[in-house]
Amino acid sequence: MKSLRDLGVGRQKSEGGARLAEPNEGSLKIMKKIEAVIQPFKLDEVKEALKSIGIDGMTISDVRGHGRQKGHKEIYRGQEYNVDLLPKVKVEMVVSESRCPEVLRTLATAARTGKIGDGKIFVYEVAEAIRIRNDDRGESAL
Repeated sequence: MKSLRDLGVGRQKSEGGARLAEPNEGSLKIMKKIEAVIQPFKLDEVKEALKSIGIDGMTISDVRGHGRQKGHKEIYRGQEYNVDLLPKVKVEMVVSESRCPEVLRTLATAARTGKIGDGKIFVYEVAEAIRIRNDDRGESAL
């Protein structure tokens, strides 16, 4: 089995004249990407709750979809329409592994109404994060 050193981790490499620093063996820390699909009217409450625990960086997207509720029927000018893609908001952030449980608790509590359609939270492992401006890497790039 190859070691991290054999794979080139910890070495400097150059691309187009720029010197890019790669992480050293001891700096490989797991980060988590959290994606939450929530009700649009809960967005302000979720943002405030995350801000209160020190989470500032996030990406917000307007999305449409449905889960088990499969949408609903509406009547417009006497015609019945099946609205199967409901408006939702997707909140994405990357946090250190040690902060993940706290962020998940806060996010779920703030987004919960107790009714069908509250949304879902997905957690992924992130191997690397790079701040483009100054080449900060790993958790320091967050």
